[in-house]
Parts: sequence; structure tokens; C-alpha cells
Amino acid sequence: MKISTWNVNSVRARLENIKKYLKIYSPDILMLQEIKTEELNYPFNELEQIGYFSYVSGQKSYNGVSILTKKKINDITKSLPGDKIKQARIISAKIKIKKKNIDLINIYVPNGNPVDTDKYEYKKKWLDLFISHVEKKIKKKIPIIICGDFNVIPDEDDVYNHEKYLDDALFRVEIRKKYRRLINLGFSDIFRIFNKKRVIIHFGIIKKGPGRRIMV
Repeated sequence: MKISTWNVNSVRARLENIKKYLKIYSPDILMLQEIKTEELNYPFNELEQIGYFSYVSGQKSYNGVSILTKKKINDITKSLPGDKIKQARIISAKIKIKKKNIDLINIYVPNGNPVDTDKYEYKKKWLDLFISHVEKKIKKKIPIIICGDFNVIPDEDDVYNHEKYLDDALFRVEIRKKYRRLINLGFSDIFRIFNKKRVIIHFGIIKKGPGRRIMV
């Protein structure tokens, strides 16, 4: 099974790019972030015409996530428990891989800049809620795949000049610690497995049962 993740920065503005990608690479599942549209204006029909069903948590002009699949999926959830602001930043579903039921989670973590505003406080709160949400699933031994735009720079190697980001919400130590806390629940950073030094911010992480496994 091929699962891809992509911050498209507006699904309608990038629709032709998305369709081209789907036709060339044919992923079984594509997770989109920052779709920037409500469900009313989402291009369901155009994507279904090339063989993909869409499951959407949308918001006008900002945020938004969706899951594109070749086969219909079940148990769609569009909220993060405890998030009172309720921006469109998470969508999850259950899929089956090799006869095992797996929770598939697509997230768009708040950017958090500027750091001296409520936006940064919301980012910290959102990450804490999400980690708690995942911890509960792990305690129930639920296999999980997480994809998305984490809006975190994990290490100095992930940007060209890390000194420019010392007071950025993506690189602050307390944010990186939260990301590390998530990883330490038993996940593996897929991008890091295959790329040791290259610059990137968006990647997926996976946990399957009690152990670790990488999927591309």
C-alpha cells in the first residue's frame, strides 16, 4: 500500500497538480493539508472522476485536511478531543492493511507564529491534546499511522540555516520536545529513515502494534 502526504496550500488552486500526481503515482491513499476550503466547495466530483473518494474536514480560506482513497473507508472523525477552538486540523479514519485494522490520522498542526501571541499558546495546547489522544490509542494497542504537516523543525539539519529560526515557533525547544515526546511513544520518522541530512519540514510517522515499522 502506498500512502502519500502533501500540504497543497489550497486544494482548488492546486487541483490540476493533484490530479497529475494521482495519475502518475497512483497512491492508494493521499493525505492533504491546508486545503483552504469548506466541504461545499471541495472538488469531490473532479477527484472521483479519476478514481478517488474524498473525506474532508474543511474551513473557509484557512486550514483544512482531507483524505483521498481508491476505496471507501469508514469511521471518519473530524475533531480533536478537548480542542475548544475546533479549527479544521485533523481527520482520521480506519483502514485495513494485511487484514489488520489501523487508525489513519491526518493532521495540520498550528504554525504558532508569532511566538508572543495566542497563536503560539494554541499550538502548544493543540500538540498536548493530540499527544494525549494518541497515547490513549496506544494504551488500547491500536495500530496508528500519522501523516501531515507537523509545523516542526525537529533538528538543525532540517533547515538551511537553523540560526534564523531560533525564536520561531517551529524550532523552539519546547515545541521540538513535544514532537520528540510523540516520536518516543514508539513511532518512526519515515523521512528520517531514508534521508539523514536533507532539508524538509513535512513528513509522516508510523506505529504498528507494539513495535516499529516503516512504510512508504
